[in-house]
Amino acid sequence: MNIYKVQSDASDSLIQKVADLLMHQLIRSETDEDYEKIIRGIRLSINDPDHSGIIIAEENETVLGIAFFNIGISLDLGDRYIWLNELFVHPEHRNKGIARKLLLSLIYWAEQEGIKSIELETGVNNSVTKHLYNSLGFHNIISNRYGFSF
Repeated sequence: MNIYKVQSDASDSLIQKVADLLMHQLIRSETDEDYEKIIRGIRLSINDPDHSGIIIAEENETVLGIAFFNIGISLDLGDRYIWLNELFVHPEHRNKGIARKLLLSLIYWAEQEGIKSIELETGVNNSVTKHLYNSLGFHNIISNRYGFSF
């Protein structure tokens, strides 16, 4: 299995494989419009490496899992941090340590880049991912998340 950060010169085929995997996670309907939005988001991410990135787990030309993140600025830290938007492993490939490997790769990459923190959000009742995050040194930050859309 190869785990790596997707670069801006990624092939259309790889981008489509990442989009296909994300369709399982992000969208409950599978319209062409939804798919095109994901493709656009992937391209924006890999073409703006100062602000976002995608790390994938791939085996035999199949994308098994993905970590999608944004890089922000924290006033509390006075430095950059990562917001982990998505950590997803295809259901057929779960319980094989892929999510752990993706997270470890992200942690290593962030440390090499001088990034000071990684933050994320998980479901209140998602004990499996909470266990994974805790086992890697993540800790609970009490917060409520709000959003605004145009």
